[in-house]
Amino acid sequence: MMAPPRRIHQELVSQFTKIIGQYIDTHDGSCKVYPAPFAVFFNEDDKDYVKPDISVICDKDKLNEYGCNGAPDWIIEVVSPSDPQRDYDIKLFKYRSANVREYWIVNPLTRTVMVYDFERGTGTNQYVFDDDIPICIYDDFNICISKLLQ
Repeated sequence: MMAPPRRIHQELVSQFTKIIGQYIDTHDGSCKVYPAPFAVFFNEDDKDYVKPDISVICDKDKLNEYGCNGAPDWIIEVVSPSDPQRDYDIKLFKYRSANVREYWIVNPLTRTVMVYDFERGTGTNQYVFDDDIPICIYDDFNICISKLLQ
C-alpha cells in the first residue's frame, strides 16, 4: 500500500486547480485543467497511463470519457517525499518524450519549483515558492505559490 499524500500535497493540487481554472475561465480559454486522479494515455493501448497531479489539456480532441489520449500541454507534479526520484527522473523522461509542452516539479519540502519548457527548448528554470513563476504556455500568467498557501 502507498502512503496517503500529505496535506500540503492536497492543498497545492487544490489551489493549482482553482487558480489555473480561474485564469482559463476569465480569458475565455479553450484549455481544461484536471487534477489527479486523471488518466493520461501516451500509447495507443488503454492499459499504460500516468496520473499527473495536474494536467492542462488545450486540444479537446485528446479528451474522452476515460481521460486524455496524448500529451497534455502542461503537467504539474507535487513531489512525494516517499519517492521523489519518480518525478525528477522517470516522469521527466516520460513527459519530455511524449511532447508535453511544459512540466513543473513542485517540491513542498524544499519550497522549490523546477520548470521545464520543452516546447521552446529553453532549458530548466528553478524557482522558490516566493517567486512569481511564469507559465510558459501562457504569456501573461504567473503563479506565486506562497500566495496560494496563505
